[in-house]
Amino acid sequence: MGDDPASKVYVGRKEAMCQELNMYSEKYALPAETTQEELVSLVEKLNNDDKIHGILVQLPLPKGLDEKAVINTINPEKDVDAFHPVNVGKIMIGDFDFVPCTPAGIMEMIKESGCEVEGKNCVVIGRSNIVGKPMSMLLLHQNGTVTTCHSRTKNLKDITKEADILVAAVGRANFVTADMVKEGAVVIDVGMNRLEDGTLCGDVDYAEVSKIAGAITPVPGGVGPMTISMLMQNTITAAEKKA
Repeated sequence: MGDDPASKVYVGRKEAMCQELNMYSEKYALPAETTQEELVSLVEKLNNDDKIHGILVQLPLPKGLDEKAVINTINPEKDVDAFHPVNVGKIMIGDFDFVPCTPAGIMEMIKESGCEVEGKNCVVIGRSNIVGKPMSMLLLHQNGTVTTCHSRTKNLKDITKEADILVAAVGRANFVTADMVKEGAVVIDVGMNRLEDGTLCGDVDYAEVSKIAGAITPVPGGVGPMTISMLMQNTITAAEKKA
């Protein structure tokens, strides 16, 4: 909904991936003045459409709309973003069908890097419902020893310096510096920040941290493509469960 430029980019990439995979998709680009009732009505219509297996509402919504109420309207079996309270609860107990796409993609990258999570010190900077919290739970389910840090955390550097796996999802450009990172650590940068000169950068000072990290994700081109891939995976899972 509305004219958020980042949302337009993200939706465009999801559309392109659907086309690449020959996956049927529908896009509803709604004007900012669309009412809560109209949006909820559309979600309910898609809930009842048998040819649709996955529904996502691109956030953020324009001011004045209740994101929570809209997300709660999505059928949990079609909630491929895994934001519905039912799916959030399933992640908590470790019996889930869908995982939020960014944390899911991060787990795949950690696996591909050859790093075993079990027994490792894992530090997640950020406690959002979309990334930080589910990320911590997934690492915990893989038997990592997890610390979740946030804006009120004291002695942050002392904690991150002990991390074998460090996930930065704080939303501040170049926040994680080399002196905060353990040599050989796996560093995952979830951030997407635009600098004054228009260039994109993550939450990690890539140029310096990459000199000491064992593995590190770039921005752009790291977590972002994996997020979209996992959205597709969740949709396939939903279709298989429906079948």
